[in-house]
Amino acid sequence: MPFGIQPLHLVVIVIVALIIFGPSRLPEIGRGLGKALNEFRQGTKEMTEGFRDEVTKPNAETPAAPGAQPPVGDAQPPIGTGQPAQSAMAAPPGAPQPAAGNFCPQCGTANPADARFCKACGSKLAD
Repeated sequence: MPFGIQPLHLVVIVIVALIIFGPSRLPEIGRGLGKALNEFRQGTKEMTEGFRDEVTKPNAETPAAPGAQPPVGDAQPPIGTGQPAQSAMAAPPGAPQPAAGNFCPQCGTANPADARFCKACGSKLAD
């Protein structure tokens, strides 16, 4: 039994409760105790589901404060240019650039021609 309570202990607790509260109040007390336990179980279930949702939720970026500058390397190219964004981990200017199809679709980092995964974020590169 939990907490080391034996059946004899439970009988003594019930007898003491009968003496203190009387037989007419015990069902009411039991109902209240049952409702409290149900609410506690429901609350812990909701809390664990909330934690599970937070852990399994995709890593969405939080919106920046108004007027805040985006972090270096996260700049997006202008719409319609067809050019991927360059990140802070991209090759320096003047260095040999990889082929046009080796930019990460997630972060825009330039990757070597034979790379299958992005060197910056680890996402799969397009074939």
